[in-house]
Amino acid sequence: MYSLIAAIWRPWEVCVTYEAGAIQFEEFPKTKEPAWILGVGYNTVKDRQELQNDISSRLWFTYRKNFTPIGGTGPMSDQGWGCMLRCGQMMLGQALICRHLGRDWRWKSAVYDNDYTKILQLFLDKKDSCYSIHQIAQMGVSEGKSVGQWFGPNTVAQVLKKLALFEDWSSLAIHVAMDNTVIIDDIKKLCRSARQPTPSQVTNSFLCNGVSAEQTSARSRSPALPWQPLMLIIPLRLGLSELNPVYTDCLKACFTLRQSLGMIGGKPNHAHYFIGYVGNSLVYLDPHTTQPAVELEGNVPIPDSSFHCTHPSRMNIQDLDPSIALGFFCQDEADFADLCENMRRLIIGQKTQNAMFEVVQSRPAHWPPYVLPTRPDGTKTDFTSLDYEQDIGDRQYDSDEEFEIL
Repeated sequence: MYSLIAAIWRPWEVCVTYEAGAIQFEEFPKTKEPAWILGVGYNTVKDRQELQNDISSRLWFTYRKNFTPIGGTGPMSDQGWGCMLRCGQMMLGQALICRHLGRDWRWKSAVYDNDYTKILQLFLDKKDSCYSIHQIAQMGVSEGKSVGQWFGPNTVAQVLKKLALFEDWSSLAIHVAMDNTVIIDDIKKLCRSARQPTPSQVTNSFLCNGVSAEQTSARSRSPALPWQPLMLIIPLRLGLSELNPVYTDCLKACFTLRQSLGMIGGKPNHAHYFIGYVGNSLVYLDPHTTQPAVELEGNVPIPDSSFHCTHPSRMNIQDLDPSIALGFFCQDEADFADLCENMRRLIIGQKTQNAMFEVVQSRPAHWPPYVLPTRPDGTKTDFTSLDYEQDIGDRQYDSDEEFEIL
C-alpha cells in the first residue's frame, strides 16, 4: 500500500505496484457472448482461467523511469509522452511471440525460455536494444518527431518498419498499408525478397543486443527464407472526431481473425493496446503506469514479472478515438492468403461503401512504383549513431494529421 500512497503524494515519481487484494479490478462479465482475444474465443463462464492466462501472457510495456538518457543527454523517463511508443512495442512484441514461440505459448513466471528472453532483450530500455524506447524515439526524428513528442499510430508504425530492418534474428518484414489499401502484390514482393546485407553492413553492422560482425556474416551466408514472416499494420481513420458506428462490427471482427495482433489507438493523447473485446467493450493493456527501468548486471535472468499484466482494462467501443492502427501477423504465404480471404469475407464483405479498408491484388496505376525498404548502407558500430534524418527528404508518407489525433 505504501507505493500507492507515494503515488498520490509524489505523482512525478509514480511507481505503482499492484498487490493482491489492494485494488479491485473489474472482472469479465459472465455472458453468453464469447470474449475474443487476438483471434481466440473464450466462454466467459467456463474458460475464465484460460482467458486470464492468455491475457497475462501478452507482453506489457509501460512508462519507465531512471533509464539511461535518450541520446546521451535526453529524457530519462517516457512518462507523459511515450504511451503510443509503448503500445507499438506491445503490438510488435506480440508479433515476435507469434514468430518465435507461437500464438499458443503461455508465460510462466520464473520459467526460463531462451527465445522468450531474447524477445524481451529487444525491448529493454537501453540504447543497444533494437526496439527500445531509445531507438523508437530517436528513429522518430526521421518521421518529423522530436524526442519526447507524442506519436500517432501511423508514426509508430513507420518507425517500427525502419527498425525491423536492423533485426536479423526474426527476419520480420513489416508492411504499413497506406491510404486504407492492402496491396497483395506489394506484400508478396516484400516477403519474398531475401534480406541480404551490403558488404559494408556485413563488416560493420551492429545488430541488436551485441551481435558481432562475425555472426552477421555467418547469417548472411545462411539460406534466405522463401517467405519472410509478415507484420501487417493498417493505419485507419474511422470518423472525424469520434468513431463512426458503421465500423463497429467490422472492427470487432478483426479481433476474431487468427492472425490478429490487435490494435493501437485509444483517446486523444492517451494510447492503449487493444487485444480483444467482449460485447461492446474493448479489452486493452494500459501503458500508463510508471515502473523503474530494468537494469541487468552480469549474466542474470531478466526479472520479467513487470512485463506482464494480470489486470486488463475495458472501455466502450464508442469511446474509441477514430485514429487507430490494426495489426496482423502471417508466418508464411499460406497464412497471408488465408488472412486476405477472411478479410474480404468477414470485414469487407458486401459493405464496400462502409468498408474500413480494401484488399486489392495490384497497385493502382496512378500510384508510384513500390520500392522495397532497405537498410541504410554505411551502418556504424553504435546502433544509436545511425543518421536518423538521412531519409527525411525521400520518405513517401509523412505522419499526416489524420493519424495524429492520439
